[in-house]
Amino acid sequence: MGISKAAFLFLFLLSSVQGSILDSYVKTEGAWLLNPRKQIYKTNSNEECAEQCEAETKFTCRAFLFTSKDQQCLTLAENTKTAVLFRRTNAVLYEKRIYLLECKEGKGVDYRGTEAKTQKGVPCQKWADNVPHKPKYTPEKYPNAGLEENYCRNPDNDEKGPWCYTTDPATRFDYCNIPECEVECMHCSGENYHGVVATTMSGLECQRWDSQQPHSHGYLPENFPEKDLKMNYCRNPDGEPRPWCFTTSPTKRWEYCNIPRCTTPPPAPAPGRQCLSGRGEDYQGTISVTESGNTCQHWSSQSPHRHARTPENYPCKNLDENYCRNPDGEKMPWCYTTNRTARWEYCTIPRCDGTEAEAPAVDVPEQAQITEECYQGNGVTYRGTASFTLTGKKCQAWSSMSPHRHNKTAEQFPNADLRQNYCRNPDADSRPWCYTTDPRVRWEYCDLKKCDDHVSLTLAKPPQTTLEPNPDCIHGNGKDYRGTVAKTARGRTCQEWSSQKPHGHDYFTPMTHPRAGLDKNYCRNPDGDVNGPWCYTTDPRKAWEYCDIPKCPPAQYECGKSKFRPKLCAQRIVAGCISHPHSWPWQISLRTSFGLHFCGGTLIDPQWVLTAAHCLEKSSRPSAYKVYLGLHTERALEASVQKRDVEKLFKEPYRADVALLKLSRSSSGK
Repeated sequence: MGISKAAFLFLFLLSSVQGSILDSYVKTEGAWLLNPRKQIYKTNSNEECAEQCEAETKFTCRAFLFTSKDQQCLTLAENTKTAVLFRRTNAVLYEKRIYLLECKEGKGVDYRGTEAKTQKGVPCQKWADNVPHKPKYTPEKYPNAGLEENYCRNPDNDEKGPWCYTTDPATRFDYCNIPECEVECMHCSGENYHGVVATTMSGLECQRWDSQQPHSHGYLPENFPEKDLKMNYCRNPDGEPRPWCFTTSPTKRWEYCNIPRCTTPPPAPAPGRQCLSGRGEDYQGTISVTESGNTCQHWSSQSPHRHARTPENYPCKNLDENYCRNPDGEKMPWCYTTNRTARWEYCTIPRCDGTEAEAPAVDVPEQAQITEECYQGNGVTYRGTASFTLTGKKCQAWSSMSPHRHNKTAEQFPNADLRQNYCRNPDADSRPWCYTTDPRVRWEYCDLKKCDDHVSLTLAKPPQTTLEPNPDCIHGNGKDYRGTVAKTARGRTCQEWSSQKPHGHDYFTPMTHPRAGLDKNYCRNPDGDVNGPWCYTTDPRKAWEYCDIPKCPPAQYECGKSKFRPKLCAQRIVAGCISHPHSWPWQISLRTSFGLHFCGGTLIDPQWVLTAAHCLEKSSRPSAYKVYLGLHTERALEASVQKRDVEKLFKEPYRADVALLKLSRSSSGK
């Protein structure tokens, strides 16, 4: 084989193995970093922007911001560890994974974290300083060693790992206490395990996370980008006692993996709280009585209730004595009880902000979404209880800093009524919004109508039995909208899509998006923006804005009755025919407590669902599941969607693959 052919084959194989350039970045939608050290470029895609970040020579690029409508790329010297984070429409933040890790692999030569004190707690000297110690290793001599600020590094491949010069004149240097990255072993419950074990404890081969064969599931890599669901490697994306995987055996849905525990100390935990903040996962108080007055069972005990939430299975969750804790991401701290008739209950923990703790027995945000709610003007005065975004994401509580840290708190905005996780508009944006519980999406606008729109909908004619395109309103995010509105929500005239004046744009044109309906200067949604149709404006000072187009009224049909006659398909299951929306209304979506679809079922009674027993293998607790009804798509954006908690579950006693779920309340057509 010729040299040129061999070189070409090598490069081809290398590129096929490397995958996307974005794989080494963590993505956060709706985020903006205030960063003085930046470079601005014009790019057509986030991949091109990533290439600019990799090639940056002005500074070490740790992150970049990309806005598709402006085709703007900002390479950044800092990331969320060192810069202030804000929210911004249509901006997407990408951070290099290596600069977010606070652990080391091997000797830690590639460690780029921000630890800046020695194992004895002495602050590190800056690598560029000469006082109190004249350094041998400097940024000038070792430009690729990451010798920035006073962060711990290992420029000389020291066997003991990262170190630094100290600010103590009597101690020239010392090592830093950097925990091991969990590659060959695991700390705690293996939430951060990133190794390549791909077989279960009984020897079964793991199913790929991006595959639905032989077991369908919702743990897709795109749904959990921060969980590193690569190939078929064992992982722990949902707070189990240790890493696990779906198996390639049709008769065994999933199983734990045998990952050895690390011999080094686990990462230092964050300081515990004696009060409730967010879900209370860091609560370390001594309350040991449930909301109904039952005494808690010791976590190390198996009487009267046998369980797997033991100190051995959750070694980093502080399962001391019989104190209320939240080891598995529940709504708030809980415990098993000493009452044989009550397996477990939530605890009443005083909140850190002094407000009363929310009643845990009812998931208010899930059940209090009132379709009749609306907002006036820009929604600054809205005081309703809506708590879902336009794409169906659940809102993060304003008092919580997880998964998104922010400054929109009740203390900072005392007149904005920032209660629970209700949609609000504390900063006078164009409409109510909230931070989301999705770690990948910082914030979104809420699924609320303007009161004027609401009034017009109540007077509208009953909808037809077919979903024909309506030029005067939008379905969902309005990607299929083909009406003639040509003004933005603030009254600016839209620029024609084929024009480059006053705003030049190479990406959203009739040529690049021929099927997006980019006619004249009409409002459109060529990029599927969750906030709806938009346009470039004729105002030189404003590149683009959203348009104010009302949502179409929801289709009306009798609960449990097919809106359309179901298709009769004579074909096989695979490659069968596509059903009409709402032609099978008794079908339900069985989801995790945080809304992830993983199984189906059938509504057999207003308060009872029939499903498969293997769908309930991950947990025997009803609170681990939710049931979505009235939906046609997995995203569940339809106005007809109803969400119910599971009150009880019953598996067939003779191990047949069927189970019954009792819903917290009846389904209805209302």
